[in-house]
Amino acid sequence: MESWIVSSGWKTMDRFDATQSELHVGGLPLTLLAKRAGQTPFYAYDRRLIDARVAAVRRAIPAGVQLHYALKANPMPALVGHLKTLVDGMDVASAGELKLALDAGADPQHIGFAGPGKRKTELHQAVASGVLLHVESVRELGVLADAAQEVGRMARVALRINPDWELRGAGMHMGGGAKPFGIDAEQVSAVLCSLEGYGVSFEGFHIYAGSQNLRGTVIAESVERSYNLMLRLAHDAPRPITYVNFGGGWGIPYFPGEVALDLAPVSEALYKVQGKLELELPSAKIVLELGRYLVGEAGFYVARVIERKVSRDKVFLIVDGGMHHHLAASGNFGQVIRRNYPVSVGNRLNTKEQEIVSVVGPLCTPLDLLAEKVSMAAAGPGDLIVIFQSGAYGATASPQAFLGHPACLELLV
Repeated sequence: MESWIVSSGWKTMDRFDATQSELHVGGLPLTLLAKRAGQTPFYAYDRRLIDARVAAVRRAIPAGVQLHYALKANPMPALVGHLKTLVDGMDVASAGELKLALDAGADPQHIGFAGPGKRKTELHQAVASGVLLHVESVRELGVLADAAQEVGRMARVALRINPDWELRGAGMHMGGGAKPFGIDAEQVSAVLCSLEGYGVSFEGFHIYAGSQNLRGTVIAESVERSYNLMLRLAHDAPRPITYVNFGGGWGIPYFPGEVALDLAPVSEALYKVQGKLELELPSAKIVLELGRYLVGEAGFYVARVIERKVSRDKVFLIVDGGMHHHLAASGNFGQVIRRNYPVSVGNRLNTKEQEIVSVVGPLCTPLDLLAEKVSMAAAGPGDLIVIFQSGAYGATASPQAFLGHPACLELLV
């Protein structure tokens, strides 16, 4: 049994205003926001929280470090457009995301395109757009050479490196060992020596070791090890390095017992590496690509209770949204052991009467479980259930067409 009430020590809801027992987001009471949306379920993202998070990152990193937004975390067009005004560039992983970034007005000079298995058409689009390709295989170099001839402009490239070490404490490992991502570190020197034959414009390196890491000391170690590897490989580069991308992977707390990321060791490592860079790779700029860390805690998912059902003394709140909108909250998005996201009755935050309930969706599957055996305010039909920490990997990371139920809305407030 878990509780997300204030007594649990969970601080997620502290970022949102709660007056007269109702959650306020973006200055609006939740019930009014639901009426403005015109339907439930919906996601809402608080732009003030996004602004505050970007400002906090800016304070922690050296002035010369470029901050990019990784669209994969949340590609909602309005949100991407808002972030475009706050960050220095964008990172995309498909032609679809590339279009979103360009439509938002992002400068192609500051868009990075990563991901394995890029299709020929995607690579041609990227060359035509003038963005920086993070090359993940020798095969991509051959396609880029052909694309450059066809399009009539040189392909800009950085080599994505699969490092010869693995990041400790990552929720998902994106580098180290055998991986589909990047070029194995021991093969990079040979690739660098062959670049002139492909007629590409080489700019630098990209290492993304892992995601959802809550240990600042480990991220700091990754930054330093990544820089040392890049510095060693730079000796074989055909021209001076101008681009050094350390990826992201900064995590946010989702579950009881997790502690927010301490940026102090990360900041210290970045200042240290920046100092070395100015001496050893003076033409290079450091890039960080953050997604979840910028938007994850600024969003929530809300669904309306359809029915309060009691089955053999167990209470179920059946809501009009579910795993088809929020796969991660159901525990089916890479989690080994299912745990509850922070959840609350958004229009009854200060209600003293509590009960143990499970929140389930309308899908005809036992997997449609949004919260299991949590202590919340007593609720019934019409009440609004809120799942916090929902600003990243939500709507677009969920099977919205599953079983033919309606899609959810997304709002930026």
